[in-house]
Amino acid sequence: MEFGRVEPGELDAIDHSLPPDSARTKDVLKAAKSKGKGRVHFGCAKWGRKEWNGILYPKGTKEKDYLPEYAKHFSCIELNASFYKIYPPADIKNWAKSTTKDFLFCPKFYQGITHYRRLKNCEELTSSFLGSIHAFGKKRGPCFLQLPNNFGTKNFEALKDYLLALPRDLEVFVEVRHTDWFTTDYRDKLYEFLASNKNGWVITDTSGRRDCVHTELPIPKAFIRFVGNNIHPTDYPRIDAWINRIDKWLKAGIQDIYFMMHQHNEAKTPVISEYMIKKVNKKCGITLPVPKLLTPDTGSRKITKSLIMTK
Repeated sequence: MEFGRVEPGELDAIDHSLPPDSARTKDVLKAAKSKGKGRVHFGCAKWGRKEWNGILYPKGTKEKDYLPEYAKHFSCIELNASFYKIYPPADIKNWAKSTTKDFLFCPKFYQGITHYRRLKNCEELTSSFLGSIHAFGKKRGPCFLQLPNNFGTKNFEALKDYLLALPRDLEVFVEVRHTDWFTTDYRDKLYEFLASNKNGWVITDTSGRRDCVHTELPIPKAFIRFVGNNIHPTDYPRIDAWINRIDKWLKAGIQDIYFMMHQHNEAKTPVISEYMIKKVNKKCGITLPVPKLLTPDTGSRKITKSLIMTK
């Protein structure tokens, strides 16, 4: 993931701290607090990572077996595959069957809708996309609508019209990237619309765009896309801060948290994921599956210490 990438030499000078929760986020969580214990879901963006052979997948694992292997280690996936292609429902059903009972797919809207048509005149594409992901059945998690970097606030009406036309039972989180969305006026307008339409607002934590780490919750659910810097020492305190925030949100009444781990070099994603999941399980008293790392030369179930950098 290249969005918000900066040169390694600049990382130590960046303020990576999380902003405090706004009053409206606190109100949303307070209103939801009586609705049961919150859940945390953790995943990555793709399962088809050949570089995970010998790190997460046993050496020699064939590509057709990557998904069931992935599902042994993570509870969900940020499904970027659906951004590039609308898959036949038969493919979707096969994916669902090859995963564990409670596994969730979080499909990304097809790029023809978001980036080419820019949410206009795309009724047929949307119908095809929805027909495709419907095949996930109970294994379909929330969808996320990622808008291009140049999709600014002048397109607000198009965004509203599109979201209003979607089925009411479709859970959608929206990711905006243009800087104008984070000015005071439009930040408030976007928040108010998303809250009224019961849509979530994706939180993107990346070093080069700290405005996207807004921690605004229009609904009592969070979808966090964390972009690390190849296990740079700054990654660890950033993750620790998120563990504390997740714990705080669970205690405050949040219903669901979807945390998606990215690294610019995805070969290292399982390593940093193992670090985070162990700590969040202990801190929050939950039982997310912990990635079982393999020693590359033996394939035995041991933590690959040579890949882990200390703080």
